[in-house]
Amino acid sequence: MGDRETLIVRSRRTVLPEGERAVAVAVQGEKIAGILPYDTPADVDLGEVALLPGLVDSHVHVNEPGRTEWEGFATATRAAAAGGVTTIVDMPLNSIPPTTDPGALAVKRAAAAGKCAVDVGFWGGAVPDNLHALRGLHEAGVYGFKCFLSPSGVEEFTELSTGELRTAMKEIASFDGLMLVHAEDPALLLPPDGPTYREFLVSRPPESERSAVETVIALARETGVRVHILHVSAADCLEPVAQAQAAGVRISAETCPHYLTLSAGEDLGTESKCCPPIRDTGNRDRLWRGLADGVLSLVVSDHSPSVPELKRGGFDQAWGGVSSLQIGLPVIWTEARRRGHTLADVVGWMADAPARLAGLRHKGRIAVGMDADLVAFAPDGRFTVDAAALHHRNPLTPYHGRTLHGVVQGTWLRGRRVEPGASRGTLL
Repeated sequence: MGDRETLIVRSRRTVLPEGERAVAVAVQGEKIAGILPYDTPADVDLGEVALLPGLVDSHVHVNEPGRTEWEGFATATRAAAAGGVTTIVDMPLNSIPPTTDPGALAVKRAAAAGKCAVDVGFWGGAVPDNLHALRGLHEAGVYGFKCFLSPSGVEEFTELSTGELRTAMKEIASFDGLMLVHAEDPALLLPPDGPTYREFLVSRPPESERSAVETVIALARETGVRVHILHVSAADCLEPVAQAQAAGVRISAETCPHYLTLSAGEDLGTESKCCPPIRDTGNRDRLWRGLADGVLSLVVSDHSPSVPELKRGGFDQAWGGVSSLQIGLPVIWTEARRRGHTLADVVGWMADAPARLAGLRHKGRIAVGMDADLVAFAPDGRFTVDAAALHHRNPLTPYHGRTLHGVVQGTWLRGRRVEPGASRGTLL
């Protein structure tokens, strides 16, 4: 395999920014130093196993400190590495304290130090009581600011009113920061009328997402802020986002593996409960078209785990969050290949675009000068998901028992292979 300073990996299916090519990738230290002819003598010859850039998952709830029994940096980043994800960006809530001021960010970084198998960055939070202090958190190193327009599910991270959203956007625009929005209009949400999935789905209609997205667009146009819509579930949101993008509003949007592969018509268990909810198959097809059209640019996990007891009971009571950090790549590849998409498409959605969103200039692509974050991925391999075998702290996933295409055979972080138990990740 070569030593730490030099490494050459070759594959007939290396996914470069311009598409798949048979090349050798030369690594010097922690960086990609060259793209060489395929017949270059190599330390690692993958043959027909694909070589991908390390994925970037910009939507992960690690929950440490404060709710580390739900998930923690050691377990989350071990799962990420096993799934070909070499960088995660941690969300500011579900940990205690939430990341809403520089002191809380310091607590979060201290909790993560020395535990991470992959590189980790941090989002900050925008809540009613910190709207005039966001610049300090930006200068402390967060990549942007997440807010909710409806209740977040945890009492220590409060949603913003429309007026507070405008105030936050003006402040963030003043230093050209990024605003991330959980977009559901609370005026259009209802308490579930019972424990079934159908009753839960009715309580969070697509109109609530579209209404919130339209509010965000109007305020983004007014303030000039760069804004990103998180976890789009309702395909009705695509039209206003596309129109805003065409009009020059600085807006992007993401969706998640569960919205692209599961549907409300299936026998869903509470492992699949999330907010906004998984909708019907017609809606799912429209989300795929939104990806193909570029209206949606990212696919990220929204890994939001909890302890098993919080997932028990009906859909009116269970915690809303899906665990899929380790298996997002094969989940998406299984469906993408069926729909005629390429590995290059998947890499664009799951590596390049999330890196660009967060401003991680050295991540997400196999190109000279980039971090040597690489993944050996057998696209024709198959496996059946066993929740108990995943590295997530709690063995819960809606994909348990599903047979998926695509097996991660190895992951390199900044030029070195990630070994079980290693904690070489950097806090970005």
